[in-house]
Amino acid sequence: MPITENLPQWLDRLSAISQGELLTATVLAIVAGWIGTRLVRHRVPLGRLLSVASTLTLAAILLTVVLQVSSLDPRMGFVRSGIGADPQVVEGGETQIRLARDGHFWINAQVNGAEAAFLVDTGATLTAVSADLAERAGLQPRNNAVPVRIVTANGAVPAQVTRIDELSFGNISASDLDAVIAPTLGETNVLGMNFLSRLEGWQVRGDTLILNPASDDRAE
Repeated sequence: MPITENLPQWLDRLSAISQGELLTATVLAIVAGWIGTRLVRHRVPLGRLLSVASTLTLAAILLTVVLQVSSLDPRMGFVRSGIGADPQVVEGGETQIRLARDGHFWINAQVNGAEAAFLVDTGATLTAVSADLAERAGLQPRNNAVPVRIVTANGAVPAQVTRIDELSFGNISASDLDAVIAPTLGETNVLGMNFLSRLEGWQVRGDTLILNPASDDRAE
């Protein structure tokens, strides 16, 4: 099986390794390397084995840190958005979303029937979708729409305006929702204020985002 097919599982496992565990492993590897160097100087065969093991361990720790960081950066080509996010739950008529390990709120939604993870961004005016999601959901740029530019970490980039027939998750659904197709955002999809403003209300309680559907039970 190609490595890329198993990459999401590996990223999940790596993201579960805490900083404390990595720090402990780093200290042990450094101590083992120091001991190995001392033994090599005294021509003890075990010394070289310890030195090699220490070097390999430190390299593995460095790779783990790089992958953990890259899994949270949508600009990386192999990123899987929403890593470390718990599934949203519906309780008491509310959709509840726990804070993910990357410090953001993510939802697992369906766009015209296509599944996708969305980053909840209250600073974004419009909802934005990746080129991949646009293709899977059958989204097309609107004819005669005025071109727009959105601000990203890399500056302002062009985007195409589209319209989502239905975006739904939990007990919330929105129809005829304006959005932009932004290929430069990689695989990241963003849920903006034009969606959140349709809700009855939303708030953050501790590490949980609470979304209340409109009074007619639909965010339309």
